[in-house]
Amino acid sequence: MTQLYFLCTGNSCRSQMAEGFAKQLLPQAWTIQSAGVERHGLNPRAVEVMAEVGIDISQQQSKLIDPTYLKQCDLIVTLCGDARDRCPVTPPSVKKLHWPLPDPAQANGTPAEQLAVFRQVRDEIKTKVQSLVVRD
Repeated sequence: MTQLYFLCTGNSCRSQMAEGFAKQLLPQAWTIQSAGVERHGLNPRAVEVMAEVGIDISQQQSKLIDPTYLKQCDLIVTLCGDARDRCPVTPPSVKKLHWPLPDPAQANGTPAEQLAVFRQVRDEIKTKVQSLVVRD
């Protein structure tokens, strides 16, 4: 069984979307979680844009990194530089990937323009999660 952890600063947008896609797209034998170096709460726009593609993340919660789970992971994916830089030390056996994606919560403009940024990041995350299927 492959154990996967998606990490972001606040575990509110990018890592939550990645967890949602991974639970849908990766083999059921995978154990998948997301967390942050801080807890910022689940972003409602992330929930909204994931619902647009048929994935309900509304029951997910913003969590802090669990050191025990982290050390047992086969793969850790950081979705921002802050999480990559602040991630606790892991054993050498833990593979790490870094996906430097923009933070959609920082998007400016009208609500429609902000949603467009969320959709763009969501679609990038989906493509990257799909690439993990090929690796398995």
